Amino acid sequence: MANRKKPNGAGSTHAGGVVYRLKDASHELLLVTSKYDTSIWVLPKGHIEPGESSDETAIRETFEEAGVTARVIAFLTTSRQVVHGSKQQIEYYLLEALAEEKSTEGRKIAWLAGEAAIRRLTFDEQRAVLTKGYARLEQSRGIQ
Repeated sequence: MANRKKPNGAGSTHAGGVVYRLKDASHELLLVTSKYDTSIWVLPKGHIEPGESSDETAIRETFEEAGVTARVIAFLTTSRQVVHGSKQQIEYYLLEALAEEKSTEGRKIAWLAGEAAIRRLTFDEQRAVLTKGYARLEQSRGIQ
């Protein structure tokens, strides 16, 4: 897939990922629970640190929140949302999982098939991002 990296967009505050792995010839997508409420399922994401690119943030946050080492496949989209009263502009990347270990944050994680993952997400904004990422994965399967 082309378009691996994208420079930080003006005003981007966060970055995250649609993380996938291939299992039994099907894509599984990674979800994590919120730090504040384990009944809320989200995509891994977090603050862009000073001197860090948005793709580096997406990789770091995926590891911190889920214990998953991943690599960037492509830039997906920019999303805007309000979280706890704070406006966020989030750069999302399609990430391929390479390895998995226990998360340092102790969140629950789930690897789910496309439609099940989309249904489990709590927020519509992230559901739209995951839908876009999953469609891109399924499209790429036909090209391989």
